[in-house]
Amino acid sequence: MPELRIALLTYSTRPRGEVAHTLALAEALARAGQDVTVWALADGGDTELFRPVDPAVRVCIVPVPPADDEVANGAENSAADPIDEPDTGAYLRRSIAALSAAFAGSKASEISGFDVVHTQDFLTANAVPGRIRTVHHLNQFTIPELVAAHERALVEPAAHICLSPTIAAELAVGWGRSADVISSGVDAARFTAAAGDHPDAVEQRRYWTDRFGDYVLTVGGIEPRKGTLELVRAMARVRRRRPGTRLVIAGDDSRLDYAHYRRDVQALAARLRVEPEMLGPVPHAQLPSLVAAAGALAVPAVQAGAGQAALEALAAGVPVVTRDLPAFHELFGGVVQFADLGDGSSGEVAAGLAGQLVTALESRVGRPKAAETEPGPSRRDAGRALAAQQGWDGAAAAHLALYRRLISEGTAIGTRR
Repeated sequence: MPELRIALLTYSTRPRGEVAHTLALAEALARAGQDVTVWALADGGDTELFRPVDPAVRVCIVPVPPADDEVANGAENSAADPIDEPDTGAYLRRSIAALSAAFAGSKASEISGFDVVHTQDFLTANAVPGRIRTVHHLNQFTIPELVAAHERALVEPAAHICLSPTIAAELAVGWGRSADVISSGVDAARFTAAAGDHPDAVEQRRYWTDRFGDYVLTVGGIEPRKGTLELVRAMARVRRRRPGTRLVIAGDDSRLDYAHYRRDVQALAARLRVEPEMLGPVPHAQLPSLVAAAGALAVPAVQAGAGQAALEALAAGVPVVTRDLPAFHELFGGVVQFADLGDGSSGEVAAGLAGQLVTALESRVGRPKAAETEPGPSRRDAGRALAAQQGWDGAAAAHLALYRRLISEGTAIGTRR
């Protein structure tokens, strides 16, 4: 079949979940013989993506113009620093305008158009509306401008993809939009190798255990939907039973609407003396060893997304503790440990998470450094098998089948006339 010209649009160059998903999907589509271009917004002076990308994928970096105060104060107001909510609306408008102008300008010059324009988040769906969009998760914003942009990005696209049936059902009930369900992929081999007995893998894991000792890892930064407050409360309970256990938070924080929540998390952690280690973005090459060396991966999210971090941990044989949510059952079945939420109050949620985290950590005590294991080889092996099945080539094939069906039906998911 003839190749498709595909544009994948993402809101950042940094290692956020949607961005990592976009790059891996782009590479898999290129391996399948498609002509793929990734469009990524770059903030804070970034000039490249957080990791190298297959040369078969064309990359267009679109800088977000800085605000006037950022120009005046330089690095003091860079995107790496937390921002206050009043700046968020202006940042959103600058980002949408920059990507919209760059994308429209390119179509008039060297790129004649795309068969598929696929946006991966609400911001890029506002910049290039009316195409196909993946809904990774449903945000809950408080700033009116963000709420309006989030709504437009759900109702305006011509077609939708969701990563789990639960998210698709929420989209149908809340916004009256149907979606095809295509699970995210994972590069399982990278994380399985990081947990292996090769001397390099052992040494790379030792770097993290020497630095943090026994630690619980959570990935993705600090946001309300990730349940960070509940995890901090849970870690206070864990540390009463296992005083040396650290909480390590890896990942870049979003600029959008969460500064107040980050302050609440930091204040609670100080009051409970949890003292989390906030790594920020972890270099792509170092992430597998950070995951493989963890005592457990905590996924306390109040809403399931792709579950990519959990799949990576499962590939490394690391126990995963999540909230007991329907979407997580769909994604992981019985290969993760579900925390009993009790009556749903903060104390009950924290107690449920803490109990499962202690179980996971104690199952890892005395594990050989050369070959990490998890409680019950059957669960560990099942988790690794599940991760191995979730390859990106299969995800790309499902996307291609959907693209071709929508085009054959006359759905306007591209820019070609």
